[in-house]
Amino acid sequence: MASLQHPTASLQSKHTLIPRTIPTQKPILNLSLLRGPTFTPLKLKPSSSAAPRRSTGSLGARMSATAASSYASALADVASANNTLDATTADIEKIERIFSDKPVVDFFTDPTVAIEKKRQLVDEIAEASELQPHTRNFLYILVDAQRIELIDEIVREFESVYNSLTDTELAVVTSVVKLESQHLAQIAKQVQKLTGAKNVRIKTLIDPTLVAGFTVRFSGSKFIDMSVRKQLQDIAAQLDLGDIQLAV
Repeated sequence: MASLQHPTASLQSKHTLIPRTIPTQKPILNLSLLRGPTFTPLKLKPSSSAAPRRSTGSLGARMSATAASSYASALADVASANNTLDATTADIEKIERIFSDKPVVDFFTDPTVAIEKKRQLVDEIAEASELQPHTRNFLYILVDAQRIELIDEIVREFESVYNSLTDTELAVVTSVVKLESQHLAQIAKQVQKLTGAKNVRIKTLIDPTLVAGFTVRFSGSKFIDMSVRKQLQDIAAQLDLGDIQLAV
C-alpha cells in the first residue's frame, strides 16, 4: 500500500484542552481559478491499479479501510517529520467540512472531469483554506490516483493516528445550537477526568432533533446524553406512553 519516505523527526506538538474554531471557506465550482504556487508532489506511491474499484461486501470494505489507513498514516508521517502535526490536523478538519458538500464530492468523483480541472480546484481550495503545501500535495495524490472517494475514511483514520500519537481522546459533542467555548472546555475537562487521556479534542455537531441540551460520545462507544429529547423519552417510558409522539 501507500508509503512515504521522509527523514526521522521527533514530534514536538503542544496541545490544549480548549477546542479551537477553524474558519473555513467553501470552494466555488467555477473553474475560473487563480493559479497558486506549484509544489513538488509527495513521494507517495499509490497501489498499482489507479482506477477506483467498486468492490462490494466485507472484502471490499476491508480493502477500502486498508487503503484509507495507508494514506492517513503516510500523511501523518510527513506531518510528524515536519513537526506540523497539529497544523495538518487543522487542515484535515477543513477538508472534512469542504467535502461534506455533495457538489464538491460529485465534481471530484466525476470520471468525465479532467484530472487537470480537479487539480485546479484543489489549488482553489488550498488557497481559500490556507492549507499547508504537503496537504495540497496530498489532495493531488488522491486526485491523480482517483481515490478521492476515500476522503471521509481517510479523515477518520487520520484522527485515529493523531489521537494515538498524541495520547488524545476525541469527544464528539452534539447540540442544538453552537456551544460557547467555555462550556466545551468544561466538557473536555470532564472527558479527560473520565478517560485519563493526556489531551482532549472536541469535535462539534449540530442536531436540532435533540430539542435542547447536548450529547457527548468518546472512546468509540461511550455516550453521555444530556439532551431534552432523552429526558422526554425517559418520561414517556416511565408513563408507558408507548408510541405516542410528544409535542415540543
